[in-house]
Amino acid sequence: MSKLFEELVQGTEEARAYMEGERNGYKVTLPERIDVRGLRRRLRFSQNRFADTFGLSVDAVRHWESGRRNPEAAARALLLVIAHDPQVVMRALAQSQPSKAKLDRRAGRTNKSVAQKVSR
Repeated sequence: MSKLFEELVQGTEEARAYMEGERNGYKVTLPERIDVRGLRRRLRFSQNRFADTFGLSVDAVRHWESGRRNPEAAARALLLVIAHDPQVVMRALAQSQPSKAKLDRRAGRTNKSVAQKVSR
């Protein structure tokens, strides 16, 4: 049997076991390669915007696109989610950013003290 056929049989068995309650979880298999350039172009983002939007290093994006490096597993997982639904990722990442008001409160500044500093 070919390797592909064996993987399909194994995957089918795992899916059956999961559906019948014999397994509580599953193992995610990530692709070895992801077309980062194609994904970025599909979104019509520059390399800088793509990196900034998704919390990635511009250098990493450049290396991935040139083929000098391959994204690590966690980055490949993020890229797959971005490919599936970029808006969900953008909303989730935006929610994780503290607002300016929260940053001011953490720094012990109120709107009044900030306004006084600006007017000086």
